[in-house]
Amino acid sequence: MSSLLNFIDYRARARQRLPKALFEYIDRGSEDERALIRIRSSLEQITLAPSLLNGVNQPELRTQLLGQALGMPLVIAPTALAGLVSFQGEIKLARAARDLGIPFCVSTQSVTTVEEIRQQVPDANLWFQLYVWKDRNLTRQLLERVQAAGVDTLVITADTPVSPKREYNVRNGFSIPLQPSLALLLDVLGHPAWLASVWLRQWLASGMPSYGHYPAQFRGAVTQQTVHAAVRLENRLTWNDIRQLRSGWHGRLLIKGVLSAQDAVIARDEGADAIVVSAHGGRNLDIAPAPIQVLPAIAEAVGGDLQIIADSGVTRGSDVLKYLALGADAVMVGRLPLWGLAAAGQQGANDSLQMLRNEMELALTLLGAHSVRDCRKANLLGASMPPVC
Repeated sequence: MSSLLNFIDYRARARQRLPKALFEYIDRGSEDERALIRIRSSLEQITLAPSLLNGVNQPELRTQLLGQALGMPLVIAPTALAGLVSFQGEIKLARAARDLGIPFCVSTQSVTTVEEIRQQVPDANLWFQLYVWKDRNLTRQLLERVQAAGVDTLVITADTPVSPKREYNVRNGFSIPLQPSLALLLDVLGHPAWLASVWLRQWLASGMPSYGHYPAQFRGAVTQQTVHAAVRLENRLTWNDIRQLRSGWHGRLLIKGVLSAQDAVIARDEGADAIVVSAHGGRNLDIAPAPIQVLPAIAEAVGGDLQIIADSGVTRGSDVLKYLALGADAVMVGRLPLWGLAAAGQQGANDSLQMLRNEMELALTLLGAHSVRDCRKANLLGASMPPVC
């Protein structure tokens, strides 16, 4: 692990250890993958100017988010199928988050259920990400399970009315359960350590890996063309649905996928406690703006009324500070902890997130900032924003 010094190192190790189909499912974007390039390019265009001679000793990373005290302004983002990256991957992520004092957002499409994660990590700060299904009664039953597991923060993904076009998944034959093909067989057999330590352990423990939160009668078909209508993503989701979910959910509610000030204002008016300014990591709409491009306008519109989380493209601790400087209260990270999982299980997830923490502390010290709150000071901002098309 001592040789893994940055995001690129963790990604490279994950690429060695994971089958190509699974690695590309996590790593790549949609269509021509321009959004991936745009997200990184826009972050790289932002610079923060240091304020000198401020006598910074140990920058303070602790912060408050939605009334919760966090060890640093990070949230582990909801990611599907983390349990295929490492055996019981979602449980390992929950433990890593607990150890660092940050939330872990469980995905609707996780391999391990929220109940199992809570049982294994009772002191974790668990959030839950919701994909609304066509069958609203099944969605309601899922939320009842989530609340019974002691989760009080719900993140509604609003930017995925349909499955995006990811051509590499088709070429790689990636689905759950995996469909037999010679190319896929050779791919899996070429990664015997993953096959033995993840796939076979999962199969022996609970059968064919699948989406744990889906009703048992529909679990075997998810991500295939034959997905049962009841658990297909609701493509006609409206603000009225958000209103109904708000009335039935008794905890904090976040809207994920906001990329305009107009939608941010509506989210506030409909009772959201926070929003996630997100381009889904470049995995959905390939022509969407990068979150850093739209964040200042969104923060100006609603920053005084509800809290803002940003995500997409984080590879360095300094990327987190850039999002904070432009109006975010915290940042979600998705791919990096998955690469940590792939590299070395729970220890890898811990180490990758600790790496971000160390990079934030270093950057804050060099900036002359005593805390993450100081990122909001105008004298730290040293670059104009790239244009938004």
